[in-house]
Amino acid sequence: MELSKAWLLYQIVAHHQRLQARRHVMFERNRAMKIFGYIFVAFWAVYLILLGVSAYGLFSDRALEAFDWIDGGMIWFLILDFFSRFAMQETPAQNIKQYKLQNIPTVFLLHTFLLRMGLQPYNFFWAFFFVPFGLMAIPQFYGFWGLVGYIGGWWLVFVWNSYWYLLWRTLLNRNYLFLAVPVIIYVALAYFGIFFNEENQWLFNGTIRLMRGFCQWHPLCLVIFFAMSTPLYIINYKLQKVAIYVEIAKTEEVKTFKTHNMTFLDGFGIIGEYLKLELKSTMRNLVVRKQFISGALCMLMLCGLFSFTDVYDGMPFMRVFICVYCFTCLGVMTLTTVMCAEGNYIDGLMVRKETVLSLLKAKYYFQCIMLLVPSLFSLMPIIEGKITVFTALGCLLFASGAVFPFLFQLAVYNDVTIHLNEKLTKSGRDTKVQMLMSGAALFLPMLLMYTLVECFNEDVAATAMITIGLIGTLLHPLWLNHIYKRFMKRRYQNMDGFRNSR
Repeated sequence: MELSKAWLLYQIVAHHQRLQARRHVMFERNRAMKIFGYIFVAFWAVYLILLGVSAYGLFSDRALEAFDWIDGGMIWFLILDFFSRFAMQETPAQNIKQYKLQNIPTVFLLHTFLLRMGLQPYNFFWAFFFVPFGLMAIPQFYGFWGLVGYIGGWWLVFVWNSYWYLLWRTLLNRNYLFLAVPVIIYVALAYFGIFFNEENQWLFNGTIRLMRGFCQWHPLCLVIFFAMSTPLYIINYKLQKVAIYVEIAKTEEVKTFKTHNMTFLDGFGIIGEYLKLELKSTMRNLVVRKQFISGALCMLMLCGLFSFTDVYDGMPFMRVFICVYCFTCLGVMTLTTVMCAEGNYIDGLMVRKETVLSLLKAKYYFQCIMLLVPSLFSLMPIIEGKITVFTALGCLLFASGAVFPFLFQLAVYNDVTIHLNEKLTKSGRDTKVQMLMSGAALFLPMLLMYTLVECFNEDVAATAMITIGLIGTLLHPLWLNHIYKRFMKRRYQNMDGFRNSR
């Protein structure tokens, strides 16, 4: 292919990717989500900048230089980056499918999407951490060009990690058991490279030398990068080539599931039947299952960092943030779209009086049961003495008695159907009201608790949250019945919206 023609085609493909969101049928309703998405990115950008500044102060008085401690912990950055990409990065096979009817060679498309994957904006996101950290740590030893080499070296590391992620993400589409392989590799590298022999931490020392080489613009570092990236690129090219034809020739597969009768719920009547539906929906449907998994991973990561490191010890607000976030995370993720999954069969729900009320009660009881998950995770900071049992109990009851009733109000206004087996990153169904409600449900409890802690103390804050939460929890039959009545007044309008968005 001629170079000029190849460049023209590359520009066309790049233009199509930029316009991809505008082609979505929900684009007009997603403008608010886009705005809040920018706010969310800005929040994490500021958070990473603060972490970068704090990291320099934390490691500046140690035996090694501050940047050596950060560079030696490269494996932890790679692990965080790897798992965060599940919510951000798609495989090229999903994007190439629509071009197969065009007169564009598949080989060219594969190379185009693979190259663009290395240049995607997410690979630059960690710069919000490394730029402020590098500005304080690097110039005094290596000057300005050393700082440029340092930041560029970390960018190349995350580019390599994007291809490493793509390899396993493609295999995961075949079988979820493939996820165990990178987990085992990360655990083995961390254990044998850092913890097994503290006198010879070959991984810790090796990554320090690698990043010092980037600061000195040593050509061997680039050779190492290309030597590790080239095989990954070739393997990904082969895998994506196969995945394209699998995607195109894919036929609908009906998976058989072992039936779980859940007879222990039979004694609860119709509410027990809807509890079975909630449990099976979480286990079987792609969107609901991924919401639960991603929420649980976020909680586990934050609780682990808070409990076993001193990163957040000097940040009073982060103490409140983590405690409240862990108990509200799953509720915010799932209840923001309350009744949207039922939009797939809303007509069947309306044939029997008060069926929706029983469904709402079952959903509330299910969310209360799911609070056992953050309760188990909170044992880590409790055992380490970072928070008290009283504080954790306050967050739990406030979630069930204040946050959940607030989010259940969306059952009245949600009228967009969620496709249950649609990818979570492609659902794109959040409306302006949903974004506002989810943001308020997440941050208002944090501000309330933090204000009470600053004005009084942690025990007073926990007592106030327990009182509010207990009242809301005990009065759940009243506010659920009120939501049901308002829902029935809007039922025809909502049913029309559910049908149009299926």
